Amino acid sequence: MKILVTGATGKLGSKVVEALLKTIPASDLAVSVRNPEKAEGLRARGVEVRQGDFDQLESLDNAFAGIDRLLIISADGDNDTRTRQHANAVAAAERAGVKFIAYTSLADATESKNIFAPTHVATEAAIIKTGIPYSFLRNNWYLENEMGGIQGAIAGAPWVTSAGTGKVGWSLQQDYAEAAAAVLVGNGHENTVYELSGPLLTQEELATALGAVLGKEIPVQQVNDEKYAEIMKGLGVPDFAIPIVVGIQESIRNGSLEVESNDFEKVLGRPITPINEALTQIVHAISQSK
Repeated sequence: MKILVTGATGKLGSKVVEALLKTIPASDLAVSVRNPEKAEGLRARGVEVRQGDFDQLESLDNAFAGIDRLLIISADGDNDTRTRQHANAVAAAERAGVKFIAYTSLADATESKNIFAPTHVATEAAIIKTGIPYSFLRNNWYLENEMGGIQGAIAGAPWVTSAGTGKVGWSLQQDYAEAAAAVLVGNGHENTVYELSGPLLTQEELATALGAVLGKEIPVQQVNDEKYAEIMKGLGVPDFAIPIVVGIQESIRNGSLEVESNDFEKVLGRPITPINEALTQIVHAISQSK
């Protein structure tokens, strides 16, 4: 059985690959990457490295040839670009005769008002249409997405948000990666939808947990979207990204990530990393990178 992971040199993809290599021989694993030179380390360990670009159909046909089980990790970019690229990948999987597709989707995708939901709705529908057995890994929110706020808090800044009392099921990318690996190598995951969500927390609760890790109180500054945009711009967020970061706050405020589920634990076969421990890991990683 040959498993392939797309986007394998990215932050999530590289963690999925490492999780897989703990359970399967390298010869059973292939990766599809836009720039193969970035995956030379994997090649040296016996992983088959294939060039695959979601905008180049021929490259995807070559990348997916002979693959049994495929993980499509959602791409970066605006919704239109991602939707087009994902459709290309799904079509290539169908042409290649892939037998199982796992896809990193979004919490409550088909019902979600989240800014990123349209891409995931379209991609899930495209996968279902192929008739290929699938598993939708509806990832809630990576704790690593809050890296900027965590770094600011370490430096003494308040926790700034316009998300109100909206709750989020944060978890480490490592947990999401191990869940994806478990689905790829496990049995009984055909035609499943997993809501992978950690315990739900508000911004205040997250800031309190971070304060406990840092040993200090972190003030929370609740602002409106306009003020949030102004503050983010002042922190150096580029103009094109301002509507995205504001849209994320609005999506959280509107409850789009407030999804309660124990699917994470079911898939992992263990509890997810507790929030204090997860924050400790991130704080340690920040201190190590200085």
